[in-house]
Amino acid sequence: MKHYKILALKYRPQNFKDLIGQEILSKTITNAIKIGKTPNAYLLTGIRGVGKTTTARLIAKALNCENNDSQKNNCTLDNSCDTCKEITNSSHIDVLEMDAASKTGIDDIRDLIENSKYSPTSAKFKIFIIDEVHMLSKQAFNGLLKTLEEPPPSLKFILATTEIKKIPITILSRCQRFDLKRVSIDQIFKHLEIISKKEKGNISSKALRIIAQVSEGSVRDGISLLDRAISYQSVNSKNEIDDQDVRNMLGLADKSKVINLLKEIFEGNSKEAINILKELFANGIEAKYFLNDILEILSLMNRKLSLGSIENDKILPEEEVNSINKISDGISIEDLGLFWQFTIKTIDDLRIVNDEEITLEMYVMQLLHLKEIKHPTTEEPSEKINNTNNFKKGVLNENKDFKEKNSLKIKSQLKNTDQIKTSLNDQPKLHDENSAKLKISTFDEIVKLASRDNEIELKYDLERNVKLVSFKNGKIDISFNEKLNKDFIKILTEKLYNWTGQRWIISLNKKIGEKTIFEKKNESKNNQINEAKKNEKIKILLEAFDDANLIDVKKENE
Repeated sequence: MKHYKILALKYRPQNFKDLIGQEILSKTITNAIKIGKTPNAYLLTGIRGVGKTTTARLIAKALNCENNDSQKNNCTLDNSCDTCKEITNSSHIDVLEMDAASKTGIDDIRDLIENSKYSPTSAKFKIFIIDEVHMLSKQAFNGLLKTLEEPPPSLKFILATTEIKKIPITILSRCQRFDLKRVSIDQIFKHLEIISKKEKGNISSKALRIIAQVSEGSVRDGISLLDRAISYQSVNSKNEIDDQDVRNMLGLADKSKVINLLKEIFEGNSKEAINILKELFANGIEAKYFLNDILEILSLMNRKLSLGSIENDKILPEEEVNSINKISDGISIEDLGLFWQFTIKTIDDLRIVNDEEITLEMYVMQLLHLKEIKHPTTEEPSEKINNTNNFKKGVLNENKDFKEKNSLKIKSQLKNTDQIKTSLNDQPKLHDENSAKLKISTFDEIVKLASRDNEIELKYDLERNVKLVSFKNGKIDISFNEKLNKDFIKILTEKLYNWTGQRWIISLNKKIGEKTIFEKKNESKNNQINEAKKNEKIKILLEAFDDANLIDVKKENE
């Protein structure tokens, strides 16, 4: 039986040109080797699967290649020198690889230092590759310092790590550092597409796109998942693996169903939301992936509200973009901030609670209740307030932090979960049924009411810092300048509720609105002055006095 080689090893880059997503790093290292300006020690850092160990071997091959000095006989994949072949097979006597995760002590480093005293046997340089170098003990790092700083001329160190912060500064200062960045989804997708064709894997583009997304910038993770998908295909003997097959294989939720779940939550349909969640669980979703999908959709909704469009997003198909655009209407950034914090908290809860289904069901119910609290209807105010009190007693008291942080003031429009209780206590009190309710028909009427109630700061913002985009009963779209008070929306919402007895939605819009009231007044005043300057009597007066200037015009009765 022929030995099977996994795709991650089979398609490991054998030269710098094959190292995808690290073009600048590759060019820097190869140029330095060509001109002979190589450091004593390289330090390669980056997330798992971006090519740290591969890069270390490529550096070793480039330094020791027998054809380095020849411009005609360059090593290729099919025709390489003996040294490059041995390094590729990890069998070269002068290129030693050490796993610091299993050899962490000072004794291991002493053996390495003792070995470094001997000249290379057949290669130009003796090279020590230390993988996961952050796992070394403090004593081991200290033992390595002197050799790193002044190694023998024929010795090179190549250190690799995923956690650069754990490396002592004394080690960092002795190495030339190279950061391997995450590889983009598009680059991973194209790479997987090439491998899939070579391996005769019949996989759809949508399925490959999902694998590229799930790999999170790691090429090795992407290739490993592709390997798994090809095996899945052979077992199930299907003509083509589609995106749903990959979702089932990885335990991923269908994005359209997750978007639909959020839609039902925003509309307060608890039964439909729970049914969708149960359906997703029946399909075998993993809670972590599901909650990360929620976070991704919330971030796209935030982008929609802040920037006005997500049409150019390359990851989501058009129908899902349209769905997100649709459910974003009527949702505030404040709501998204709260939902985001609850989702982050639920991800932490998964580490404690064993039953994922119960955890997610509780999470969905919390979002439903939270949405109901944030936007109670005006038809049944007393019932909604009772629901608020019950929710505070029942759900929020799980977290002890709420008791300690009850007295904190709201400092921004985006509240986190620790501030929800304060937000609930700050809800404006309902008027008595007999109290008069005002009907506001124009934006100017709001300014007059602010002036009547001596709300000086609110009136100032309304006149000078707010530009009206659209106005209708119950909803105002505005744009604003940088001087706007950060609590403006909260204050205005409370005042509108007190004045009218109903909830108003204040939306921040990126469109250029009308001029501010202050700008309109100034423009009107300037027009009056310019018109008055055309009057013959005023012309004569201004000509008679050189220093005179017309600065205001008032009617006779004013």
